[in-house]
Amino acid sequence: MLALLLASRPAESQFDEVASLACLPGRRADAAVGGGAVHHGALSSRYHADENRMESPAPAELPRVSGAAILYRLHDVGYGIDIERALDLLAAQSPERVRPVRGEGQAIQIPNPPISVILGTESVVVGSHRRDAEISARIFDFGVVSLRVRIDTPGIMSWAEFSEFGNQVDSGGQQELFVHHLRLLSERIHQAVVRPKLARVTEDYVVYRVNRLLGADGEPLQSEALRDVDVVPLLLNERRPLSADARRELLPHRFSYYADDLAILTWDNALVVEPTSTDTDVQYILEFANAQLLELRYYDAMLDAELPRMYDRIAALRGRAGTFLGRRFAPLLADLQSMVADSTELVERVENSLKVTDDVYLARIYTAALEIFRGRAWRAGIDRKLAIIRDTYAMLNGEAQSRRAEALELAIVLLIVAEIVMALLA
Repeated sequence: MLALLLASRPAESQFDEVASLACLPGRRADAAVGGGAVHHGALSSRYHADENRMESPAPAELPRVSGAAILYRLHDVGYGIDIERALDLLAAQSPERVRPVRGEGQAIQIPNPPISVILGTESVVVGSHRRDAEISARIFDFGVVSLRVRIDTPGIMSWAEFSEFGNQVDSGGQQELFVHHLRLLSERIHQAVVRPKLARVTEDYVVYRVNRLLGADGEPLQSEALRDVDVVPLLLNERRPLSADARRELLPHRFSYYADDLAILTWDNALVVEPTSTDTDVQYILEFANAQLLELRYYDAMLDAELPRMYDRIAALRGRAGTFLGRRFAPLLADLQSMVADSTELVERVENSLKVTDDVYLARIYTAALEIFRGRAWRAGIDRKLAIIRDTYAMLNGEAQSRRAEALELAIVLLIVAEIVMALLA
């Protein structure tokens, strides 16, 4: 699933950089690979709604809803996190290790489940009103911390009001809130973080959660009441009507398992309709996929920075004369070898963090999320850069061995000449 590179991380803590680094943009559109900001493509699925949903819609009364908007900000805070140690450090806040609760969730294997912890409640501004926001976090063993800000709707709203509410929450950003709670959480779990260092790359995502989907008379509606044309203002923030072709291209990933649930995925947000308030499995899977994407983006950036440094070190070492037996490349070779070994261990840990063993609803959502996030494209780019490092290591190692062989041959020749001279003198 993933291929990652670990560049050298200092052992000392750098959590004092939280305020400055957390302000860096984290939208995937700013770091898309392959040219396009968004990857679209239909995903065949028996859970998709009828294809006729893409045709020009007839006018229909929009439902009334209640729910929440949840902002996610993900950070890489170190090489890894000791989950058991973090549980002890956060014991006062009653952390939990949760897994998907649905029956089909058993097909998703998570050997080392992340920690979920409530961090508190804050008052935030949404539009022109103040709302209470629940702050929580999820901590992954491969070094990622996901901060979440959940803002509930003020009661039941019309669909237009909910779309406006969601857009206001998304545009608010809550930057200071994320910075503040990242600093506090980093200080709390510092002893559990292996090689702590806050990465400059962040990942942002928004989930619009609908708990109740009601008709005009308050009767529960099925999820098919929400058409693609209805969710465009919320998910794509478009006020003008889109063509059927545009909707088909931009909203191909629509899933439903029961008659009253729904999940629509896009590049940087998702709509989740789930009447069971305790069922957050879809959000769990999306958060996991975002954490893995963050690792891909982080190590791709590390590789981009490491390759020029490697070339500069090679050029500097080649200009150094008089190094005995070609040992000039020894420190660089040791660094490259350590880098490859660490990256291999990290690849195994992240790839094994979540495994899909069956073709079920949650597994299809997870697969679609990775497709939307262009996981394969990130992986291919990282693999190419890792191949360059391995080839460079082989070249330098071969050159060093060649120099040592030449030095050995010269020593043998000198010994033979010395023996001849000594024989002649005798």
